[in-house]
Amino acid sequence: MQSDWSRWFPLVQWLKDYKKETLISDSVAGVIVAVMLVPQGMAYAFLAGLPPQMGLYAGIIPLFIYGLLGSSRSLAVGPVAIASLMTGEAVSSFAQSGTELYIATAMVLALLTGLVLLLMYLLRLSALVNFLSHSVITGFTSAAALMIAVSQLKYVFGLEVERGDHFFGTLLNLLDGLPGTNLATVLISVLSFLLLWYCKQHLARVLRVIGISSGVADALAKAGPMFAILGGVLVVAVFELNQGHGVSIVGTIPAGFPDFQLLPFDLQWWQKLLPAAVLIALVGFLESVSVGTALASKRRERIKPDQELLALGAANLGAAFSGAYPVAGGFGRSMVNDASGARTTIASLITATGMTLTVLFFTSWFYFLPKAVLGVIVIMAVLPLIDLTGIRKTWRFNRADALTLAVTFVSVLLMGVEAGLIAGVVLSVALLLHRNSHPHMAVVGRVGDSEHFRNIERFDVQTNPGCLGLRIDENLYFANTRYIEDEVMVIVSRQPNLKHLVLICSAINFIDASALETLEMLRDNLKESGITLHLADVKGPVMDQLQETDFIEHMSPGKVFLSTHEAMQSLCEG
Repeated sequence: MQSDWSRWFPLVQWLKDYKKETLISDSVAGVIVAVMLVPQGMAYAFLAGLPPQMGLYAGIIPLFIYGLLGSSRSLAVGPVAIASLMTGEAVSSFAQSGTELYIATAMVLALLTGLVLLLMYLLRLSALVNFLSHSVITGFTSAAALMIAVSQLKYVFGLEVERGDHFFGTLLNLLDGLPGTNLATVLISVLSFLLLWYCKQHLARVLRVIGISSGVADALAKAGPMFAILGGVLVVAVFELNQGHGVSIVGTIPAGFPDFQLLPFDLQWWQKLLPAAVLIALVGFLESVSVGTALASKRRERIKPDQELLALGAANLGAAFSGAYPVAGGFGRSMVNDASGARTTIASLITATGMTLTVLFFTSWFYFLPKAVLGVIVIMAVLPLIDLTGIRKTWRFNRADALTLAVTFVSVLLMGVEAGLIAGVVLSVALLLHRNSHPHMAVVGRVGDSEHFRNIERFDVQTNPGCLGLRIDENLYFANTRYIEDEVMVIVSRQPNLKHLVLICSAINFIDASALETLEMLRDNLKESGITLHLADVKGPVMDQLQETDFIEHMSPGKVFLSTHEAMQSLCEG
């Protein structure tokens, strides 16, 4: 019975050896993340075009649920920048920001995201995210981060401008609106930026120099967003900048939890939201698993991707019915959670408790909170996602991947996050199919007097005009058989004295029915030309496939050799 509980609730297993020291570490981490999540939650809700309290709600029930079901000790689930941007883009096509319909649509999107994740769990589709290549993710996150940063500039400058249909439309609207810049708002933004930058870069070191312990110093440095919020609230309240200087503020944030309510069911409405939910689910799951895996590897542990699907799916359902919007594991918060000493998901439960207390008792503190401060917090959070180093490395390493990255990046900016992400995935799959359908093939020769055979175009090797070794560096299947057959016949036509062709199969792990038929035709065509086909370095599974047919029997006098060395020695040097 206990093992069953542990399988569904990993926390049960961790609690077996739970100690007082572990509780202290989890508590410290939980409090620090809660302090970090309060400003982030409001800022990310703001990014999605939602009331700030929805960002706070997203850090309560979802965290409680993930704390019970999650397999990562350190993953901090809640509102994240990319999912917030995707939510805002998806929901804005259905309703006007600030309306009840807009809020309801965001909650329905969380519900659908949760259902997609749970369906993936039931079907064991955790490997589906492998179709999102590194190049696609880098291009997508970099473009999304740039879009997020630009979308917040109107709050930084105190402008009233509409969001454009795409990134460049938003940018042009901002440029047109610059004459209406609010100087008081800009001053608050600049001071907030300097404060956040100082806390991130220097505060911990300065505090350690004056004698404060490293743990406390690091915790205070990570609380920079909260300092910025409290400073902004204080400045606006004392100098009444919202009234005398037109500084835009958050205003009243309802205290307590929203009433539990059933979400409206409209099949046509849900169907239109489903594509966005699928993409949010995939991106959120990928981000969560990537961060969770990285943190678990530091402890020489592993997370369970299928369990993460269950936990994240249930967390999004919790978000839907608790007045929130789609959630995922946040990179920055998770790193802070781990660095602050989180040992188990008890830390998430403590964070959720802190968020609960904030919602119940402290929302009135944020009445004078300038929207500009939230904008700066979002910008500072997403700028590290613009991976210029990764872009440069990809360009130097592989131009095809660089093309995928560039197309994804530009597509996201021009067409939006959903269409841009789909464009990147389609292109990466198309390039994969193109590479597989045009496999690398190499004529090989002997290196000196050794038993090694290498590409004649790369090494100084010995060859024999009557015996040719040809290595195919790909599995054989329907997409590449025609290309391989054509290339083999072209290579053979250049060897007028050729008597033996040895296909080196060291890189072939699988042959499908189409490829077998092609091999049979190739064998027969070569035989008519007076050339005998042989095989070498055939792997066990491939050999098992061939032995189930009469291919090898009809190869005679062709043979299957254990190695390329054995084949060449027997046929060409014997």
